[in-house]
Amino acid sequence: MSTPAATPATRPFPALTPSQRYHLDAFGYVILPKFIDERRVAALREALLRLRRDLMATGDPINRPVRNARMVECQPHHVAMISVIEADPAISAYGTDPAIVAMAQEIVGSDVRITDMASHINSRDPAEDLNAPARYPSFHTGIDIAFGSHLKNGLYHCSFVKALTTLVDLGPDDGGTVVIPGSHKIDVPQEDVIAAAYADPSLIHQMIAPAGSLLLFFETVIHTAGQVRSGIERMNVIAGYGPVQYPYWGGADQPTNPTEDFMRSQPAEVQTLLRGRQHWNRGKRYRALQDPIDPRVSRP
Repeated sequence: MSTPAATPATRPFPALTPSQRYHLDAFGYVILPKFIDERRVAALREALLRLRRDLMATGDPINRPVRNARMVECQPHHVAMISVIEADPAISAYGTDPAIVAMAQEIVGSDVRITDMASHINSRDPAEDLNAPARYPSFHTGIDIAFGSHLKNGLYHCSFVKALTTLVDLGPDDGGTVVIPGSHKIDVPQEDVIAAAYADPSLIHQMIAPAGSLLLFFETVIHTAGQVRSGIERMNVIAGYGPVQYPYWGGADQPTNPTEDFMRSQPAEVQTLLRGRQHWNRGKRYRALQDPIDPRVSRP
């Protein structure tokens, strides 16, 4: 597996095989099974559970940050934490992992910066009727097609990409992220696409994968959390990336960037990834579909 916080020169390009890149273009997402190993999965789980405990211990996790992270959702069955990048070295190592950053650069088509990092820990909502057909009330996108995407060498590129890794095994009833494949290229009202998907549920794809698997997706594809129907506690870590000129965001009332103390603690080689860069040269990166994967890419 890759070494966290390596120099930008070691970020592979291309970082995806032609088959992975084709799947991503066709469906708007691709799953890389067991992308991170069990040791890193365990470290991330421990870090996020500790952060949840520490936030809850404040008595007001929505308004009292811990290590610059806070909750935006705090229910018995669902906790959502944002700005988690500096909450633990295991989390910051995930966001700066050169293999993940390389995939984001390939998809965006340029140098990137981390725009946000988050985590969801959720279980079955006791109010949901499990006998009823599954419904997903929060289907959404993070950027619109016309503004957020372009074509180069016949391949689709998006200015906002997410890398979501599941930290638990996900079966069909475990609430893995769902997407409406192909919706990243269909520029019609979202409600029309969602209605079509509900009319034909085969148009809704769900992440079913072992712990450590990475879901890479365009933020122009319509997606949401799945419905947890089992007794599992679902947990993930999510890194968002955009062009190097994009701002950092972590909620409307959050700081515009991670703290200066955290910035200074990081290697110089990743400063642009954390701070961004206000410059006209975005560092273009484009591949052709048939280009082979960089031989430096490894998998567990």
